[in-house]
Formats: sequence, structure tokens, C-alpha cells
Amino acid sequence: MFVTSEGPILHADLDAFYASVEQRDDPRLRGRPVIVGGGVVLAASYEAKALGVRTAMGGAQARRLCPHAVVVPPRMAVYSAASKAVFEVFRRTTPAVEGVSIDEAFLDVGGLRRIAGRPSEIAVRLRAEVLAQVGLPITVGVARTKFLAKVASGVAKPDGLLVVPPERELEFLHPLPVERLWGVGKVTSAKLRERGVRTVRQVAELPEAALISMLGPGSGRHLHALAHGRDPRAVQPGKRRRSIGSQRALGRRSRSPAELDEIVVSIVDRLARRLRGASRVCRTVVLRMRFADFTRATRSHTLADSTDHTETLLCAARGLLSAAQPLVYDRGLTLLGLSFSNLDSHGAVQLALPLDQPSRPAISAEATALDSAVDALRNRFGAAALTRAALLSHEAGVEMPMLPD
Repeated sequence: MFVTSEGPILHADLDAFYASVEQRDDPRLRGRPVIVGGGVVLAASYEAKALGVRTAMGGAQARRLCPHAVVVPPRMAVYSAASKAVFEVFRRTTPAVEGVSIDEAFLDVGGLRRIAGRPSEIAVRLRAEVLAQVGLPITVGVARTKFLAKVASGVAKPDGLLVVPPERELEFLHPLPVERLWGVGKVTSAKLRERGVRTVRQVAELPEAALISMLGPGSGRHLHALAHGRDPRAVQPGKRRRSIGSQRALGRRSRSPAELDEIVVSIVDRLARRLRGASRVCRTVVLRMRFADFTRATRSHTLADSTDHTETLLCAARGLLSAAQPLVYDRGLTLLGLSFSNLDSHGAVQLALPLDQPSRPAISAEATALDSAVDALRNRFGAAALTRAALLSHEAGVEMPMLPD
């Protein structure tokens, strides 16, 4: 039995991933502010971030903040290849790898001390191997829990390594701003700061009941536990997504109902194909909107039965958008997104009682065969090989690389 003062969990996070790949492949970009994406910022190098450029910012605003930035078009295939190469390094380090996104993962190295050394030593080698084999800088946080490891990597960025010893966890955590707590976004941050709560220590000093009354039962208990360093979640290799989604930034230009419908059709087509590719079905369709005044709204519809049928999912998405049209007309739409949740494995049976349920037409074998045939063609000849007539003039936008579903 080995005793160590270091936690067993690593959180490895590539630094400004897309921009770092561009700087890796073009030496002229190194040390210069780089923006990936023109209309909307998909990624920014740390030189650009230092001048206020942020991901998802409009391109015009980013260029005003950083007029000397080099703007490059995204190369999604290259980023996907780089991600796969980095994950190969992760899996050679330990079999216990839980991917979070294409540029970050949790690694459990608790059982490797006899053959690989302390977690901090493994982290040092991991960073060196990613740099040597893939050519990218990566930051690693080492801690006893997933939450603290992620916070440590965030504090250590860019291109750093930070170990949080178990006996000094609260000493490290409590001086940090509340935004470092997992799950604290703009809305929760504003609620806390309105009440004078600005640091994690101040959150920890509040009774759990006070946090629950302020933020609700789920968020209140969650933040109370994190502020005291409690996070029992284990690293879960092969963990499946609980939802899949996609969104499209629309800019400030007004969009007609027909244009919005094209975007919805394009997103549903893509997500339904991903569902079937992962052998999964969903029951809930969620519409997400951001308006010109920066407010957001979400609408959802739960189907009677789980499905992966494109037309069924598209009908639900169109219904949500149609019901939200008054909001869109009044406030202007700048972002439109869809996600499928309540996922299950294909073939799973949901027993239901036919109580006051209207009869539902079954999805025909022909419709299912059509979806399968379209998927097979696209898988063989590319996603653009076959498209709907309604999307012939539609610009599909950038399809972000992601981990397998």
C-alpha cells in the first residue's frame, strides 16, 4: 500500500486549442494574436485573449479590440486529428480516461504509482509527451477530486502544472472568485454577487439552507458541497453523453421565418444522424435561443415515444420554433440551438399505459429505411453528398469536431 499526499486525478486541458494548432502549423503565427473564425470567434490565442477577445464574440468586435490580430479560417479536420493524437497519449498514460470535450479529459492515475510514479510525475511526463508527439501545450491540474483538478488546471493556465495537496485544498480553493465553482455561470454569479458573495470562502460560510433559498435545491446543495471541497464523482471511462446538441450564431441581421426553418432543418438533420450513428434514441427536443438584448430562452417538448426518426424530431423542433415566433419577432434572434435529451440505447423499450393517450401513427418501415439509406450514402461519400432540396441554398456553417457520442 502506497501513501501519497497527492490526489489521483488529473485534469488535462489543451491551451487555446484551435489557435494553438494554427500556431503549431504556421511558425509565423507564434507569439502573435490569432483569431480562428471570421464572423464569430471560434478560438483566440492567449495573445488575443490578453486584449479582451473571447470565444463566441462577434468578429467585428474582436477586430476592434485587437486590430493587429491574424484571422484564420477554421480547419476542423486538422483539429479533430490533433485531438485524436492527444487522446492516444492520454490512453497510453492510463486506461481510466474520461473525455470532457475534444480538448480536455480527466485521468485517474491512482493505481499507477508502483509502475509510473506519483501523480505529479505522471503529469510532468504527460505534458512533455503531448508537446513532443503532438506539438501542443497542455495544462494539467492534479487533485483528490475531479472538481479540484479542473479548478487547478484553470488556475495554472496557460501551459502550466498545478498540484493541490489534500491537506491544503480549502487553502487553495477559498480565496478564488465564485465563478471558479463548477456550475456558476453569469446568472448564478450575478445572484451571488448581488448578495455580496464574491469568493468561494464566502459561499462556504453560508448555511446550506441559505444557498438553497437563494439558488434552489439543486444548485444550492451542489455549490455548498463544492465550496467545502466535496465531490464524490469518479473518473468514468466510456461515459456516454446525456444529451447531444448543436447551435448556430446568427449575428445581428434579421432572419425570416423561412431562413430560421432552414437552420432548424439543417441542425435536426445533423443531430438525427449522430443519434443513429451512436445507436441511440431520444424523447426530448430542446430549443435554445439567444436574443439581441442578450437574454436567453429555452423551450422543450417531450415525445410520447423515444425515436431517432428525422421527420418526427424535425416536426417537434418546428413546433417549438413556431410557438416561439412572437418572442423572436419582438426581441430579435442572434443564436439558435437544438439539443436532444432523455437519451437511451436503440432498442430500449419504454413501457407505457394507454391512459387518455391519443392514438399515434407508427413510424413506417419505409421511413426508417430511408433514414438508414441516407446515412449510408453520407457516411460513404461525405455529409454534403446528399441534401434536402430546401437546403440547396443554405450555408451549413462550421461543424465542430467532437468526441464520439
